[in-house]
Amino acid sequence: MAWSTRELAELAGTTVNTVRHYHRLGLLEEPDRRYNGYKQYEARHLVSLLRIRRLAGLGVPLSQMHEVGAHSTPEILRDVDTELKKSIERLQEARAHIAAVIAHQAPADVPAGFEAVATRMSENDNAVIHLMTRMYAAEELADLQRMTADESDDTGPDLDGLPADADEATRQELAGRMAEVLSRNLVEYPWLNDPASHRFGEGRFTAETVGDVLAGLYNPAQLDVMMRAGVLAAGQVQARKEQATQKGQISGT
Repeated sequence: MAWSTRELAELAGTTVNTVRHYHRLGLLEEPDRRYNGYKQYEARHLVSLLRIRRLAGLGVPLSQMHEVGAHSTPEILRDVDTELKKSIERLQEARAHIAAVIAHQAPADVPAGFEAVATRMSENDNAVIHLMTRMYAAEELADLQRMTADESDDTGPDLDGLPADADEATRQELAGRMAEVLSRNLVEYPWLNDPASHRFGEGRFTAETVGDVLAGLYNPAQLDVMMRAGVLAAGQVQARKEQATQKGQISGT
């Protein structure tokens, strides 16, 4: 019994292109040809193809097929198993994120872990958090999520809507309100006082990179207000520390 390429592919549950690909890689032996030039596959070709499909189904890379035969190399299969485990974990994580997006009716591109607070995030917030996910570990990102969920902070919409030509009084008032929130966060999440020391891995994300991104997202008035808020908040935190020190000295006398 001899089969054409199409017939062989159908018997093995694959496609003609896949069979040809295996030929190119040297995984499947080329068959003899009939007088008219058409290939004629025999039982041994079908068995070989079924074996290749079996290994491919297990996740064995095509580049390692030659090393895995009837007497499999345990190390290769262990490596394959490790990669499969990682893939399963990635898929499970993706499913969990999809479930969270659906449950909270959040945008599909919301940063992972921020699904529940997506309604409080503007497009700029979303962009900044995406940047943060490349700079900080899970612990710091969890803190950012809690800050975003803080309903006592109502400054977000005002900052987002601040025009580039906002007057001095408007800027100062908004900066003051933002500073109150920021100063609380600086106390509750001390790492915010030195965020650079908590960055991991992504060395390309320097302070200059962050500055470039923020400059592309916010207008000059918004950047000015954020700068003012940062300075005011740092001053408020320092003043509280000094007051606490003075009280401690007085109570100790």
